[in-house]
Amino acid sequence: MRTVGVEEELLVVDPSGTPVPLAPEALATAARHGEGETVEEHARAEQEAPPPGDLGGARLVPELKQQQIELGTRVCRTLTEVAAELRHWRSRADAAAASVGARVAALATSPVLVEPVPTQGDRYQRMLETFGLTALEPLTCGCHVHVSVADDEEGVAVLDHIRVWLPVLTALTANSPFWQGTDSEYASFRSQVWTRWPSAGPTGRFGSPATYHRVVEDLLASGTVLDDGMVYFDARLSATWPTVEVRVADVALLVEDAVLLAGLVRGLVETAARDWRAGRPAPDVRTEVLRVAAWRAGRSGVSGALVHPRTGRPAPAAEVVAALVDHVRAALADSGDLALVERGVADVLRRGTGADLQRRVHATSGDLAAVVRAAVAATHGD
Repeated sequence: MRTVGVEEELLVVDPSGTPVPLAPEALATAARHGEGETVEEHARAEQEAPPPGDLGGARLVPELKQQQIELGTRVCRTLTEVAAELRHWRSRADAAAASVGARVAALATSPVLVEPVPTQGDRYQRMLETFGLTALEPLTCGCHVHVSVADDEEGVAVLDHIRVWLPVLTALTANSPFWQGTDSEYASFRSQVWTRWPSAGPTGRFGSPATYHRVVEDLLASGTVLDDGMVYFDARLSATWPTVEVRVADVALLVEDAVLLAGLVRGLVETAARDWRAGRPAPDVRTEVLRVAAWRAGRSGVSGALVHPRTGRPAPAAEVVAALVDHVRAALADSGDLALVERGVADVLRRGTGADLQRRVHATSGDLAAVVRAAVAATHGD
């Protein structure tokens, strides 16, 4: 059974629904309870290599903006564990925020107007100096899923095989329809904003660990990508843990959708590893086509057509999602995840994504702040 872990970025908001730069104070509270790291502690920890084999524990940590808190689950073996971890750490992040008069919301962008406030620290300062408005303007929250791999050879083979399916995950998790007080007309506008980073987006087939590591070294040697943490590929080998890290998803409004994502990612990794061991080649799809597929996924979510990974042609979202589930069906059955994933997919296709839920609240209330307040409730299962 491959292990899985999830990282989520959450917005810190005040009772009116406006994101507020109170994460440093909230994290100080979490640190006093042994549940998180202050900005200063996190900066020191990032400079220290973890002990060999140490997969780390759950924690609450800072992100690029002071209106964000990131949580990380412990290493999990079942999706039931993933769900429990996410509920626990969302609750603890909310408690830390409540200690300074705020809440947390699983929103991938802020529906209301907001001026992002950068987090203090040498690394964040270098990012601001290097990337200007690309680093200063966005306030976006994603979800990253880590799945264990045996070694870099298996990990790179997985990256080469799963790349064509990643836009479907973006569509299923879309949760950022609003941007600075306006409906963006996208289901995931976060995915569009994210492409401003020079190292972000889909990758070509690497073929070997040597090629993968050479690409990363060349990016670092360019002087543009500041460190390993800024290799923002849609999926990458973790620089810290023995995992493949899939990074295409918006943070999910509902825990159930985050668990669905974790199950699909683990299914994709296991299916890819089996295909590689069986000698089946990775799909030969151009990166330019994947970029278009990713754009379409961010635009449509599950409400319109997606680019089908097998044909490169438009197809209804339900058909493309069904193809993804069929692709990983054997792996899901073997891990015991099939029933949960099928139920989760059916729920998303029936009720829509987080973006659809946000728009329904706005259509009813006419108030973007009400969308944020509803999101706070949904984040915690209410």
